[in-house]
Amino acid sequence: MKDEQKNFLLFAVLAAVILFAWEPILGTFFPNLVSRPPATVRKGEIKAAPAPDADPTADSPAAIRDRAIVLRETPRIAIETPRLRGSINLKGARIDDLVLVRHSETIERGSPPIRLLSPSGARDAYFAAFGWSGSGVAPPAPDALWQASGARLTPATPVTLSTTSGGQQYQIRIAIDDGYLFTVQQSVRNAGAAPVSLTPYALLSRQGVSKDRDTWTIHAGPLAVHNGAVDYGVDYSTVGEDGPRRYNSTGGWIGFTDIYWLTALVPDQKQPTEMQFRSPRADAYQADFRAPARVIAPGQSVTQTTRFFAGAKEVELLDRYEDEGGITLFGNAIDWGWFEIIEKPIFTYLTWLFRMVGNFGVAIILLTCTVRLLMFPIAQRQFASMASMRAIQPKLKALQERWKDDKPRLQQEMMKLYKDEKVNPVAGCLPTLLQIPVFYALYKVLMLTIEMRHQPFVLWIKDLSAPDPLTPVNLFGLIPFTPPAFLAIGVIPILLGVSMYFQFKLNPAPMDETQKQVFAIMPWVLMFVMAPFAVGLQVYWITSNVLTIAQQQWLYSRHPALKQKPAT
Repeated sequence: MKDEQKNFLLFAVLAAVILFAWEPILGTFFPNLVSRPPATVRKGEIKAAPAPDADPTADSPAAIRDRAIVLRETPRIAIETPRLRGSINLKGARIDDLVLVRHSETIERGSPPIRLLSPSGARDAYFAAFGWSGSGVAPPAPDALWQASGARLTPATPVTLSTTSGGQQYQIRIAIDDGYLFTVQQSVRNAGAAPVSLTPYALLSRQGVSKDRDTWTIHAGPLAVHNGAVDYGVDYSTVGEDGPRRYNSTGGWIGFTDIYWLTALVPDQKQPTEMQFRSPRADAYQADFRAPARVIAPGQSVTQTTRFFAGAKEVELLDRYEDEGGITLFGNAIDWGWFEIIEKPIFTYLTWLFRMVGNFGVAIILLTCTVRLLMFPIAQRQFASMASMRAIQPKLKALQERWKDDKPRLQQEMMKLYKDEKVNPVAGCLPTLLQIPVFYALYKVLMLTIEMRHQPFVLWIKDLSAPDPLTPVNLFGLIPFTPPAFLAIGVIPILLGVSMYFQFKLNPAPMDETQKQVFAIMPWVLMFVMAPFAVGLQVYWITSNVLTIAQQQWLYSRHPALKQKPAT
């Protein structure tokens, strides 16, 4: 009896720790959950919280200068594609003004599009530049003024920028596809009387770090592919404190990634290249590469081709650039992690279901039904094992009474009993264990893929990748009060707790009183644990619980011994 009380006390302490320390734990290991607040409900209306990764304060008076003023200070040509709007700065030939027209900052109607690139002089400056360097020659200065062949860059109308410096004629031809990929051809013609040596380069400059936190599950920060491998091990602090990180590689690319957005410089994939990350000044970061130096004879010209990606990390688009465009491991710009072999098929199947039904919440429900259907034979064996375990409970109880003071002998006798009765005590855990990778893979898909961002379900659920915003603690937003995170239990987490309660009620009642008390409180502890997670995960779990309850009722009809108390 003392052991039972001690075990129950230990469980109560653990439950309290989970309840009150869960938010700090999430902040340490899953910071992107707590850094992306759900929408709030005020007076019955849903108000979107600012999205930290969208930088809603970039145009505030705290900016160095207003972005609109900075953009008007230099001559520009417009960028117009189905996915992008922005401009190219003719002073320095920089791509420094870009918004993603298909992705908004928040779920509110009229929310502005995501701004990815900003010019130098505005807050959070972020831009790409292309040029030449060399000794004994005078390539165009970083602020040189270029002449443009047209007024707009579109997928159908590339533009060419031209200038002359030190007796050489320079051109940068910029083309863009209907996605997010720029093709930049840097050309130089030697109009002098002697050979010259020039080195083409490209750089990405970023002021400040990502609004998304880099974690052990999801990488956000500097990202490079070199020598046939993806390097997720570099972060902003590494570059700022430890100095430049340099790579020599044939093939690969270098850039900066957020959870949903990416900028990447892609050199010629068959050419040896020197790539590096460095921090030129405090809170400023640069990714760049240099191609091999070129010796250009008088009257001759050379061309260096670079591709520049700036946009959303759409899975199919990244895979297309890797497969058809030959960009090494470009699909791994998304940090799928160890379970990529499960995550990619789940994502593919989920998006296919979405195209069929038009709602990602419904697609998640159908995915859950598919998983449960595949595991149905295993569940049948689980219930058969549970029936066998229940039948030998009196014998186990007798062994526990007989050998209660000799734990090693008790374990030996229990193993012998399992062997004699042909019972596997862990067989009932198999379906749960098999679902853990699926559950984690769905979590990564919801957190990582832009396709899941801001996807609505029904009623007040406007974003399946965010927590449930509706909580009874403040009377569903009628009271102007924002409860602390550990109390902000939404309606969907409550439904999750209720479904788990009824599922546990249908399970065979354990003979041990301590286990009964643990199982009684477990659904409500898990309700608090799951509350900060994405609604999509909770929809998956609720659906799984409902299907389990239905399956249990059907299997009880086939194994009635499960509902009966074992003979003593």
